[in-house]
Amino acid sequence: MYIAQLNIARAIAPLDSPQLKDFMDNLAPINEIAESSSGFVWRLKDDTGNATDIQAFEDPLMIVNMSVWENVEALKHFMFKTHHLDLLKRKQEWFVKTEQANYVLWWIEKGHLPTLEEAKQRLFYLRENGESPYAFSFRSRYSPGDTLG
Repeated sequence: MYIAQLNIARAIAPLDSPQLKDFMDNLAPINEIAESSSGFVWRLKDDTGNATDIQAFEDPLMIVNMSVWENVEALKHFMFKTHHLDLLKRKQEWFVKTEQANYVLWWIEKGHLPTLEEAKQRLFYLRENGESPYAFSFRSRYSPGDTLG
């Protein structure tokens, strides 16, 4: 089984604004690092190579990132041991802080590519019910054998 992740963020301004320029300028290099990382399987993107134009929510300032990795360690390595960490440390410059969960992890069968609806369902489940094998965060590490389906 592979690990899928969805994370969402509400931008503080339109993506083409001066406030988001640094973030947008770093998006392509970060995506290249992800795609060349060991354990990377897939990421959500449109014809431009980004997911920033994919509107998964009514709010046009809400952006999504969804990807699939061979294992949690590969995802964590990309997130915390590459240039991605530099941007993660600056997220408060570009995105509104939220008290609700803004990311979710779940196990999927190899070969399955999650849909946005599936991912949103997992995130909302996590928000409403807390950590479980169905939808979890890095805090509660469930194994593929724990999966409820």
